[in-house]
Amino acid sequence: MSNELKLTKKDRISVWFRSFFLQGSWNYERMQNGGWAFAMIPAIKKLYKTKEDRAAALERHLEFFNTHPYVASPIIGVTLALEEERANGAPIDDITIQGVKVGMMGPLAGIGDPVFWFTVKPILGALAASLAATGNILGPIIYFLAWNIIRMGFMWYTQEFGYKAGSRITDDLSGGLLQDITKGASILGMFILGSLVNRWVSVKFAPTVSSVKLGDGAFIDWSKLPEGAQGIQQALMQQASGMSLTDHKITTLQNNLDSLIPGLAGLLITLLCMWLLKKKVSPIAIILGLFVVGIAFHLIGLM
Repeated sequence: MSNELKLTKKDRISVWFRSFFLQGSWNYERMQNGGWAFAMIPAIKKLYKTKEDRAAALERHLEFFNTHPYVASPIIGVTLALEEERANGAPIDDITIQGVKVGMMGPLAGIGDPVFWFTVKPILGALAASLAATGNILGPIIYFLAWNIIRMGFMWYTQEFGYKAGSRITDDLSGGLLQDITKGASILGMFILGSLVNRWVSVKFAPTVSSVKLGDGAFIDWSKLPEGAQGIQQALMQQASGMSLTDHKITTLQNNLDSLIPGLAGLLITLLCMWLLKKKVSPIAIILGLFVVGIAFHLIGLM
């Protein structure tokens, strides 16, 4: 088709360069959405000609987005392909684009930290530090050059990989492949986010339900322990054998809740926040409300 809209390599390089600033406007409401929209601007200008279409494209890319800043590149590539096909008349709606983004950002986020922060950067840092410790000026230079070559190269090639993969996905719109991938990505993304609720959301209730005096031999008698390292050793051995550190067994409300369903309070708060978001309550208002409630409950001794 002679009038088919196509992103050139120059357009994709512009997006790639702007993606370096993905976290430039990070916020607590929608995380990296500002940086994401900023990165997509060259593609939006190329694909959409009217002010209204460009505004609509920017609006859909200002939705929530958060992942490791480097592994966002393949997601950008796939999104570029979807936007390109949409601009050419393919039946791709906002929900499809956002579903693919959300479905990919969760799994990829778990890859970025171990690879870049815990592997590549420590290795390069150790090499550079060993050179710098001997007074070699090449230490910091090698670190700066190597790190940025790896980072920039990874982001470019994975963006191109995502763009080409996204183009192949959209070739089979009539066969339902894109719909299946969107549905699967959304389910996977929600599954991963749900599994992290117990890790990220922590609620501890402070009220004491009961306090029972323990009998002799059930707790460590600190006054009878020898001084110094020998006393510490005996205390650790007695604790390992099952003896209590104090002469009272204290049961809290949190202990009882954990014995029933661990993480129940955190799950309920998460579901409440989801319900409030569904009711169009501002995320900022929810965050401030949680702060106020948490401080108030702490002052009255409930948490």
